[in-house]
Amino acid sequence: MKKLFNNHKRADVLHFRRWNGHGYSLFQALKKQVHIAALAVGYLYVSLPQEAYAQTDSLKLNTDYNLDEIEVSAQRAPVTYSQAARIISVIEREQIEAAPVSSIQDLLEYAMGVDIRQRGTYGVQADVSVRGGSFDQTLILLNGINISDPQTGHHNLNVPVSLKSIKRIEILNGPSARVYGPNAFSGAINIVTEPGAENNLGVDVALGEHGLRDLNASANVKTGKLTNFIAASNMSSNGYINNTDFDTYNIFYHGKLKTEPGDLDFQAGYSDKAFGANSFYTPKYPNQFEATKTTFASVKMTTGEKLHFTPAAYWRRHQDRFELFRDSPASWYSGHNYHMTDVFGLNLNSWFQSTLGRTAFGAEFRSENIWSNVLGETLGDSIKVPGESGQYFYKGHSRTIISYFGEHTLYLNKFTASFGAMANWISDLDNEWNIYPGVDLSYKLSERLKAYASFNKSLRMPTFTDLYYSGPTNEGNADLKPERSTTYEAGVKYRSPAVKAEAAYYHRIGKDMIDWVRESEEFLWETRNLTEIKSDGLELSADLNFRPLTGEHFFLKHIGLNYAFNSLKKGESNYFSNYVLDNLKHKLVLSLDHAIWKNLHASWKVRYQERNGSYSRFEDAVYVEEASYEPFWLTDLKVYYKTSSTQVYLTIANLFDQDYVDMGNLEQPGRWMNVGIRHQFDFGK
Repeated sequence: MKKLFNNHKRADVLHFRRWNGHGYSLFQALKKQVHIAALAVGYLYVSLPQEAYAQTDSLKLNTDYNLDEIEVSAQRAPVTYSQAARIISVIEREQIEAAPVSSIQDLLEYAMGVDIRQRGTYGVQADVSVRGGSFDQTLILLNGINISDPQTGHHNLNVPVSLKSIKRIEILNGPSARVYGPNAFSGAINIVTEPGAENNLGVDVALGEHGLRDLNASANVKTGKLTNFIAASNMSSNGYINNTDFDTYNIFYHGKLKTEPGDLDFQAGYSDKAFGANSFYTPKYPNQFEATKTTFASVKMTTGEKLHFTPAAYWRRHQDRFELFRDSPASWYSGHNYHMTDVFGLNLNSWFQSTLGRTAFGAEFRSENIWSNVLGETLGDSIKVPGESGQYFYKGHSRTIISYFGEHTLYLNKFTASFGAMANWISDLDNEWNIYPGVDLSYKLSERLKAYASFNKSLRMPTFTDLYYSGPTNEGNADLKPERSTTYEAGVKYRSPAVKAEAAYYHRIGKDMIDWVRESEEFLWETRNLTEIKSDGLELSADLNFRPLTGEHFFLKHIGLNYAFNSLKKGESNYFSNYVLDNLKHKLVLSLDHAIWKNLHASWKVRYQERNGSYSRFEDAVYVEEASYEPFWLTDLKVYYKTSSTQVYLTIANLFDQDYVDMGNLEQPGRWMNVGIRHQFDFGK
């Protein structure tokens, strides 16, 4: 239970030939130019030569899928086929436009190894986890900058830009503290925007059932050496059942400026959400309400030729008002909960090339702060809550995280080895330094097939909610230790112009795992470091693209399949788990994209889920029993007519009106249709 109830009782260049010249942000953020996909990280240069194959762009009508020839200028002479020991996937803009979804959360539902548990529809609020981890164990980045929330992972996807304005989403499966820093425990997700080279204006308007309204506008403007992208959106609905209404606003700016000393990259955004939170954090009181505000800004510079430097600075503020009773409060209810987090970060990344390979090093300083009327230690002086009349923060906490990174990569013919470590210091841990090493290995078996293996140690710090929340149904634990893990992974990858396939197995040993647990319904939920959790997982994916085989006019465009299996074994078994042990055991995704007639197309997504664990089942706000999660199938469909500048679409979520529960006692929406039109006005360069 993560929400709070107030209660006074308790320049090397990688070229992927024939990929139409797209740039991808991992290597842009890390000072390499790459023309395919990889995950961007703003605070550490990844010296491992990432092959980083993109997910096959199944919906792009003009993409050449021949990836046989890859030139790598990472040494004095180019070498072919960079080798990477990680699974990195990319969902591109063309795929996003065709997918039968309306939010970032909906889109991630279909990514391999990703678990999305939605409390609110259309991106109102959702928890994201990777490879059986918890929602606090996945690092979220916006254009390579860490935007994860230290109060609770429930707020990690409060991103100030809508799905219809982003360029792509990049997903890394697996831990890598030595690359991304603390909290990249089980994976990382990077949301990417990109100022365009040409001046244009985009408008997207959609209307749907339950009073759904989805309005989006964005513009690319280039003035000399400065390119600008600005986007604004509003989405609202009356709700699919009582107290599920919502109203959200986003505004976002991303600019890039070329200067003599180097290239500047800056971004700023604001998000405002207000929504009925039916049974979000306990079914006992279903008439809950929440309002959040997120403000974010960052600046980054790229400079240097032989010795490359990338300094960056960022700030994120998140404000949260939670109402256990939206109206008609109980006589014992003393008021709403107010929280505000401020995060400040500085980082410096650097790398250079030598005859011994590539060496990278960097450092990050991060300050995490919270003010609250519930969380933290008692403040000496109260602080007024911004934007709220007569409300004050009485509690707070601050902590500092310092990390140093080092990594080196060797290239030996068909074999590549990358090894490194992160040294980490957290102010809450009595000035203790900890080292988290990692090794990635890959070997090219043939032109299209390679094997890889990796070993990585990682950590996840307790959130402020883990540490301090106590309420009517929960009790925090200020003595929690960070979670720590050791992960082993091995797999194979196959690539051809028409076929992409991957298979991976991983084994993770988690120590001091944090979860909200209780022995029975009579006890409070409390945070504890579980002794040990072992996780074994298998991931399989295959994509068949017909264009290289049949040409442009065959009606089938793409067939895809991905499957993820995860098994958790816990050291202590006498507890009901609220999060950690409710992982997806089986997840199967089937994708089909095909033409109907000329410019008329259809995109199908079918998903099967089987979840471990149980939830407290309530009827009419009264506890009945602990119930197991039932497996379910869901089908989403989008039919769209598309030209070079316009798309008219019909989207149907949950096509067959399936009844299912995936997060506690909360009933998920049935069939939901919306129709819309998107048009882009081009004004030239």
